[in-house]
Amino acid sequence: MDQKGKRTVVVGLGKSGMAAWELLRKMGAEVCLYDGREDLDTSGFDVPVYLGTIPEEVLRKLDCAVFSPGVPLTIPVAEAMRKHGIPIIGEIELAYLCERGRVIGITGTNGKTTTTTLVGEIMSAYNAQTFVVGNIGNPYTKEVCRSSEQSVTVAEISSFQLETVDTFRPAVSAILNITPDHLDRHGTMENYRNAKLDITKNQTEEDLCVLNYEEETLRRRAEELPCRVEFFSSKRSLDKGLYQDTAGNIVDGVSGEILMNMSESNIPGDHNCENIMAAILMTREMGVPLETILRTVKGFHAVEHRVEFVQTVKGVDYYNDSKGTNPDAAIKGIQSMSRPTVLIGGGYDKGGGFEEWIRAFDGKVKKLLLMGQTADKIVETAEILGFHDYERVETLEQAVSRAAELAESGDAVLLSPACASWDMFDSYEQRGSLFKEYVRSL
Repeated sequence: MDQKGKRTVVVGLGKSGMAAWELLRKMGAEVCLYDGREDLDTSGFDVPVYLGTIPEEVLRKLDCAVFSPGVPLTIPVAEAMRKHGIPIIGEIELAYLCERGRVIGITGTNGKTTTTTLVGEIMSAYNAQTFVVGNIGNPYTKEVCRSSEQSVTVAEISSFQLETVDTFRPAVSAILNITPDHLDRHGTMENYRNAKLDITKNQTEEDLCVLNYEEETLRRRAEELPCRVEFFSSKRSLDKGLYQDTAGNIVDGVSGEILMNMSESNIPGDHNCENIMAAILMTREMGVPLETILRTVKGFHAVEHRVEFVQTVKGVDYYNDSKGTNPDAAIKGIQSMSRPTVLIGGGYDKGGGFEEWIRAFDGKVKKLLLMGQTADKIVETAEILGFHDYERVETLEQAVSRAAELAESGDAVLLSPACASWDMFDSYEQRGSLFKEYVRSL
């Protein structure tokens, strides 16, 4: 899609929207901007900016709309655009139109950031022209102009971003897992699952998709995909792909070769073993020597906000798992704890349930401190399941202070909310950074 001279509106003026605007200018598009926030300060813009609504006479003249991933495709402006026949694409699709190298696309409910970061480090050790972009916090549109025939772009792709892809075709893709999340946006698990699977829709037999064998839906639908498939499993042996055996070894299913043991990794747990296996399969497909892959994997450390050790205070270890933004991710946070734990949870309601999360406490959680929009919903579920060791708190600062009172030497305090941050914070990063600030001030 040639954007030169096209009258294009960027919808959503966050980080992705601003990066898309800059790229469109470089492409020669005639750009205007839109945001639903009617109180937004528009004094710093040198192009037309529309807030709340877009005038009908402007809509009639538009050739294209670029939506930021956080903007639902169901808003009235989107409906009006569809009535006018205006093509809607996303920031990922816009960037891909300018891509000159190969792309690795990684999606899934949980583990995306860890896996994307790890794949980025492996690829960078092999190819200096490696860019890590997407939902990880670095807009694809910001980096794509630096791509070349020799470059590799490693992209973390959310379900929101996959809703608006058209020609996006990664040479290698991965779907790490699919568990309930973002149902407030997608409506049903089927819609959410289909959005994730769209990462493969333009792939061919020349391309590869890496899938988690333990996800029944992915296993069942693998034959429908237009590309080659390789599996990984942390639970059972496979005759292809990679698997973890009972001793914690990562084993090549074809050759039977033991590649490494999880004791050599700095990121423990079955979920991280899955992330590592996915990363090995993807980078091996990209031609990286196994020696380089394994050396990088063994030197890799956890990413910020994902079961991140913060500090020990009076014998209590504090961990920041602010990126545990859904129950399944937060379950993995709890499973990483090996001692009595004061757990801080709650936040924005994305429409899922909390039964499995509470069942996963498994005697480890000595007290649950609840804040945010979902507190009442979690309390109701906890009572039904017979878990009564909870308290409500009004703020994160209060939660940290109360956790310090409750925890004894040898215990842990874990921020792993099982919810998004948007009811009280701008992002999970802000929530995690504030948690660390409060802990360090104890």
